[in-house]
Amino acid sequence: MITKDKKELTEKIIEFTKTLHLPAFRKCFESEAKEALSKDLSFEEYLYCLLEKECDMRYDNMLKKRVRMAEFPYKKYLEELIVEDLPEDARKKLKLLKTLDFVKEGQNVILAGNPGTGKTHIAIGLGIKACLEGYKVWFTTVPLFITMLKEARSQKTLRNFENRFLKYDLVILDELGYISFDKEGAELLFTNLSLRAGRKSTIITTNLSFERWDEVFQDPIMTAAMTDRLTHKSYMVNMNGNSYRLKETVKWMEENNL
Repeated sequence: MITKDKKELTEKIIEFTKTLHLPAFRKCFESEAKEALSKDLSFEEYLYCLLEKECDMRYDNMLKKRVRMAEFPYKKYLEELIVEDLPEDARKKLKLLKTLDFVKEGQNVILAGNPGTGKTHIAIGLGIKACLEGYKVWFTTVPLFITMLKEARSQKTLRNFENRFLKYDLVILDELGYISFDKEGAELLFTNLSLRAGRKSTIITTNLSFERWDEVFQDPIMTAAMTDRLTHKSYMVNMNGNSYRLKETVKWMEENNL
């Protein structure tokens, strides 16, 4: 028989919730008890409400963790896009990309065009949306990715790195074409993107047209093979247009009377 007074019981409940890692339960059990009394809820209904809040909090925390683990350089959401300022091809295809069917089907997305037109914003926006829908996502730049591959090879951990790379539902590789790389880097990039081809989705942003990819890979045969594998059943988005970033800056200056 429980003989503890209410204060002591409350303290023990809090201790138990800490031990069992039930933060929502700890936060809400008293307020939910008062509400249950006022609404004449059964004990089962009271317990259901508490457990529902705990599950909701854990799910929200899991989604936040997915976004954090994706390593986005900053957060950009699709809802923040001014669609009418995007290049025409992006406006046409954005609605379809938002469904994330390409992730489900393991298809790639290539966002190619001149700087400042919204490529990275769209890529990050799609990545965050994918995280919130339960997909495992990773963001990096192409130069950094190649550096990581080289380091993994030199440390003899390349196989482990590649296994982790394959497990992502969506990988976003930003800035292909801004910096050229040597033969080793080109081969490592080719190998790892080939591993994902047809199996998992990759979004690539680039300022170069496909005709100029050999400037980066410096090997016509590898360039042709890479282009073929990346573009097979992929969504190609022409991002050539006026600078979206410049329009955002002008708008911000106008709003702040600068």
